[in-house]
Amino acid sequence: MAVRAVVIEADGGSRGNPGPAGYGAVVRDPASGEVLLERSAAIGTATNNVAEYRGLIAGLEAAAELGAAEVDARMDSKLVVEQMCGRWQIKHPGLRPLAAQAAALVGRFAAVRFQWIPRERNKHADALANAAMDAAAGKPPREVIAPPPSPEPARAAPPSADTPARPASSGDAPARAATRGAGSDPATTPASWEPRPAEAATRLILVRHGETEFTAQRRYSGRGDVPLSARGRAQARATAARVAALAPTVAAVVSSPLSRCTGTARLIARAIGDVPVRTVDDLIECDFGAWEGRTFAEVRADWPGELDAWLASTRVAPPDGESFAEVAARVGRATEALLGAYPGETVVVVTHVSPIKLVLRDALAADDALLHRLYLDPAGISVLDRWPDGGVAVRSVNDTAHLSAL
Repeated sequence: MAVRAVVIEADGGSRGNPGPAGYGAVVRDPASGEVLLERSAAIGTATNNVAEYRGLIAGLEAAAELGAAEVDARMDSKLVVEQMCGRWQIKHPGLRPLAAQAAALVGRFAAVRFQWIPRERNKHADALANAAMDAAAGKPPREVIAPPPSPEPARAAPPSADTPARPASSGDAPARAATRGAGSDPATTPASWEPRPAEAATRLILVRHGETEFTAQRRYSGRGDVPLSARGRAQARATAARVAALAPTVAAVVSSPLSRCTGTARLIARAIGDVPVRTVDDLIECDFGAWEGRTFAEVRADWPGELDAWLASTRVAPPDGESFAEVAARVGRATEALLGAYPGETVVVVTHVSPIKLVLRDALAADDALLHRLYLDPAGISVLDRWPDGGVAVRSVNDTAHLSAL
């Protein structure tokens, strides 16, 4: 019989790290603490972190078997909780496929909240994991006596650790909400067809920088400071004229610190009356790590497994790079700061393709599939309005009419 909500307590460990390893997971009724399902298994030789991820995966699979819609996932592994919430990078390549598998399971629920708990409040899952480790080490099985649930109710996880309150179509649903900035969540703002006064909104004019040599060559271009090409400078001049026509009065022009953005931003600022350009570090492009400067085909050939994991989950980073979840967290901070600093005014934001996609994803209350389906041209313009109550109107996406003559 399906249940509305469950609590998962999960753990894993190894004796030797790596060594004989196992995991345990308990699914409870959140009101009574009754154990609904248990899962445990020996997994041979593995590390603690691998075993902990396997415990989480087993708990999520058990919750799905019960038909749960909402899950509170509690673990004493700080690493797994922080990585699943998108706050820590997943640097070890052996954990990335497991994180992607967990994220895909998360996408099957309406909401999942992750919370770290101390080990003494995770005794049942810990006991199951230890019994599994005994089995992995060839020791006689021990009986696991379920301890009573902790009388202390777990505090609700912060909203930033929730998934959207609806099923997601991508493999990494929690990352989207886990990376929202502070303030009202557009996904939870009451729907309305009622026209809103435009003058009360803060308008963000999102501009992707003009073309570079890397853009034309279809190379990963992240933190490398690749300048505008001749075509890119022409695009930036056309974009400046278009922005001036859209918004003759602009409160601020802000830019990523990289020269392809500052060069575009300066031309825009000049066209609208020499508004100063301010750089914001949080608006920089994703760090593509080892993939920087390489073509898409080269990355597919040399890192096929890592690329598949990256495409499957916004929590997975390229080797030595940064995940989209991490990018979204800092871009969310920058966006909220601008909304707070310029209420009811127009701000031009010159940045890169990844930050703009992430802003539009959240503004449209979309899931992560949008990141792979939305194409943004160099020097394209997108416009959105945001009201103080969190209401959002996306006015245009990837407007490139001003580039038609180039």
